[in-house]
Amino acid sequence: MPIPEEVPILTAGVLAHEGLVRWWVALPVCLLGVLSGDAALYWAGFHWGERVLDWRIVRLVLSRDRERRLKEAYKRHGVKIVFTARHVMGLRAAAFLTAGIVHLPFGRFLLVDAAASFVGVPLGFGIAFFFTDQLEEVIHDVHRVEGWLALVAVAVVVLWIAWGSFRRARREVDPEEPASGRRRML
Repeated sequence: MPIPEEVPILTAGVLAHEGLVRWWVALPVCLLGVLSGDAALYWAGFHWGERVLDWRIVRLVLSRDRERRLKEAYKRHGVKIVFTARHVMGLRAAAFLTAGIVHLPFGRFLLVDAAASFVGVPLGFGIAFFFTDQLEEVIHDVHRVEGWLALVAVAVVVLWIAWGSFRRARREVDPEEPASGRRRML
């Protein structure tokens, strides 16, 4: 399933805490699932990556020059990129596809990805396992933070609109003022 891997890992940790699954079975299954998903992304990049790069929508974001620089960076720092991307949701899939596209050796890719997985997956699993009792409080706190973040986002949008309206009104009153908003010095 194309879902973020954190969901099944956290779910497995909660289920293990509740005694519905054994942790010593659930954790290795999570690790195996993570590594097989990453290998599938690498394989797709290895076999189909160049064709995907030629899609018009991809070229709108990734020019030939950017593609060249990205490939050069991967050849120099591919192992570091894979290790770091393993811990960044949203960057992971693109990084593993790119590792396949640049033909980073699969053994090296898998070794680095496994090493990074043996840090991140047990950490997420453990957090879910040990903090399941406080899950209701955590969810309440998350909702409270989400509310504050939504309020801040609305305030930023309102301020941005007000600032734009103010600048537009100011330009209409003073047509001599340059578009950059700065006054000309005489």
